[in-house]
Amino acid sequence: MSITDWVLHVDLDEFIAAVEVARRPELRGRPVVVGGDGDPTRRGVVATASYEAREFGVHSGMPLRTAAKKCPEAVFLPVDRPAYEKVSERVMATLREFPAVVEVVGWDEAFLGVRTEDPDALAADIREAVLAETGLSCSVGIGDNKLRAKTATGFAKPAGISRLTRESWAAVMAGRPTDALWGVGSRTSAKLAELGLRTVADLAGADPAALAHRFGPKMGPYYWLLARGAGDTEVSDTPYVPKGHGREVTFQEDLTSAADLVEQVRLLARRVAQDVVDEGRPAARVGLKIRYAPFVTKTRSLTLSAPTSEAAEIERAALEVFSWLEQGRPVRLLGVRAEFAES
Repeated sequence: MSITDWVLHVDLDEFIAAVEVARRPELRGRPVVVGGDGDPTRRGVVATASYEAREFGVHSGMPLRTAAKKCPEAVFLPVDRPAYEKVSERVMATLREFPAVVEVVGWDEAFLGVRTEDPDALAADIREAVLAETGLSCSVGIGDNKLRAKTATGFAKPAGISRLTRESWAAVMAGRPTDALWGVGSRTSAKLAELGLRTVADLAGADPAALAHRFGPKMGPYYWLLARGAGDTEVSDTPYVPKGHGREVTFQEDLTSAADLVEQVRLLARRVAQDVVDEGRPAARVGLKIRYAPFVTKTRSLTLSAPTSEAAEIERAALEVFSWLEQGRPVRLLGVRAEFAES
């Protein structure tokens, strides 16, 4: 085989749980759940669960109390962001030692653009290097674009290597449900099923115009392209620049008082405003997230008349958005987010 451009997707296995187990070896082999302050009797959600905990049905985003019911013997630990960031930096530094363009897309994953005649051998070398440097295992997906590399990683887990290309896409993916596609969640999959599109092959054979009518002129054709395995081939090492900053709080007891909720919005907005100042980029849009009891989430946002870093203006906008939302219902979570102006 001649030297060819490949995209590799490196994904650390059960990253947060693995970091915790690495510094607490006595937890190896036990179900570990990380989330909130680590107390499953209090409100919070699962950030990650070890494979042992996942066997009990525990997954990311699940309330900690639900996780405790599903897996009472699990060890619950609080989220420790600085520790995960430190380990992530070591992993990414290890990846940059290879002859590749490294695009970091999160604490635990990155795309690598490589030119090699043997991508499987390179993937094996990457896995060995990450394990030697950090003690953590990773899975590597190999593809001829980002979508196929990312999808291949799912078949590689845990701690394996898998390849998915244009030639093999249909044979591997055609019969799978539409939510097997990167970017298609359960809700979108359900909407596709309403159109009789239940598999990747169904979606790939659909009429793009009909999809555009149902999902909009941008997303409809996009889902059609996903089903055909189309994706971006460019891997960029341009440093990640956040699109905004947000803060949120989960209340241990539902809040019902309008005055208490307004005060919480003010506090969150001030914290977000400080994040905006620290970032050195003005906010152009302010949004609010509210979760009513038991678990109904709504989001709304407001475009500012002019980009600003002023705390008073960000707070004013957050309160205006809050005023649009339904009042009088018990609230379990509030969040405020500022989106930066495009540079």
